[in-house]
Amino acid sequence: MNIQQLEYIVAVDRYRHFVQAAEHCHVTQPTLSMMIRKLEDELGVKIFDRARQPILPTEIGVRVIAQAQVILRESARLAELANQYKDLMAGELRVGIIPTIAPYLLPQFIQNFMEKYPAIHLQITEMITDRVLHELKSGTIDVGIVATLAEGNTFQSAPLYREKLFVYASERIVLYEKKYILPEDIDPNELWLLEEGHCFRTQIQKLCELSRTGPTGHSLSYRAGNIETLIRMVERSGGLTIIPELAVLDLVPSRLAHVREFQAPAPAREIHLIYNREHVKTRLIEVLREDILTHIPEEMKLKTESLRVL
Repeated sequence: MNIQQLEYIVAVDRYRHFVQAAEHCHVTQPTLSMMIRKLEDELGVKIFDRARQPILPTEIGVRVIAQAQVILRESARLAELANQYKDLMAGELRVGIIPTIAPYLLPQFIQNFMEKYPAIHLQITEMITDRVLHELKSGTIDVGIVATLAEGNTFQSAPLYREKLFVYASERIVLYEKKYILPEDIDPNELWLLEEGHCFRTQIQKLCELSRTGPTGHSLSYRAGNIETLIRMVERSGGLTIIPELAVLDLVPSRLAHVREFQAPAPAREIHLIYNREHVKTRLIEVLREDILTHIPEEMKLKTESLRVL
């Protein structure tokens, strides 16, 4: 039994596909399959049911994979301890970030971070909040960047910044003429939302009390996966959408003309780094947070008054 074999079974459990797992582990599929069979022979149990599609772990396989994840985390701790002792900023840091944050936050700091810490390999994946939480729990990512957290979460949280929400309105609707907007001013029939599964959608529904008023009434049913698409829908088809503050900072003047503020207390969301409390890469996570904060406007880090966190 060796560490590679444990990495292979964890990868197959993640992808539920031998070829994709082999690609992830940078080996050929026959090599990965052979090494897993050797492990099964050594343990005397079948870890995967190969007759199922997608491939699923057996009952004992679920327990073996869970223990393998523990062993892999502990083995990673050895290298992390050595790096901390040598004060080296090196290693792989796997980051999950939600799509309503990624396109606005990553360009702020990523180039500087890579130049400052060339020995840290960032592996960044966009994913919705539920998947971030799942992959943190399973150990397939090291840290998540998410919006306002629900109470009772079991992860360590390090706050990054708080950003206001703004209305992006078409000139064809009444709200375009207003300087400040109340949530109750918003007509659900004019509101473009992200598809189900995005926490930002849930926050907007809470803000506009859409659960009380019912679903939006667009004759077009459209499942948008990002904020840029919503902005374009407003520009081409009318209506309005809600966008976060970092997105506003990126807008060109012609688009800024469509932005309206909410009346105080303005709704806002908090952005956090989250990770497992026992994580071995805490120093790498620390420097990631420190570098992000150096690129966030100071007023977003400090302002706490006259905001209503969703």
